[in-house]
Amino acid sequence: MDVLEAAEALAMRWCPSQAWGMSPFGGSTVEAVWERFDPRIFLRNAPSATKIQAAFRSSYSLPRVDAVAVGTDDADHLRELTEALTYEVDENVVREYRQLLKARQST
Repeated sequence: MDVLEAAEALAMRWCPSQAWGMSPFGGSTVEAVWERFDPRIFLRNAPSATKIQAAFRSSYSLPRVDAVAVGTDDADHLRELTEALTYEVDENVVREYRQLLKARQST
C-alpha cells in the first residue's frame, strides 16, 4: 500500500469531520524541486497560476483533504495561497498521476 492509499484508509477508518493535509512545500518555496517540476499540470485552465499556487491547490487532492496546514509569517505568501483556491484541480490528471505512482511501486 502506498502512502496516499494509507492516508486515505486511515481517514476512512478514523472518520474525522475534516481531514487536514500538510503544506506541499517542505518548509520552503525556493527549493530546487520547484524549478524542475511544474505542478500547474494538475490544474484545469489556469495559465496565470504560479507554481506555488498550483502546488498548494493540488495538495487538496493528494490525498483528498478539506484543509491544508501552512506555516509562514509572510502576508504576501498567504495571499498567494488564498488566491490559489479559485483554481480547479483536474481530477483526470490527478488520477493518472496516482496510477503512475502505483505502477512505479509495483516494479
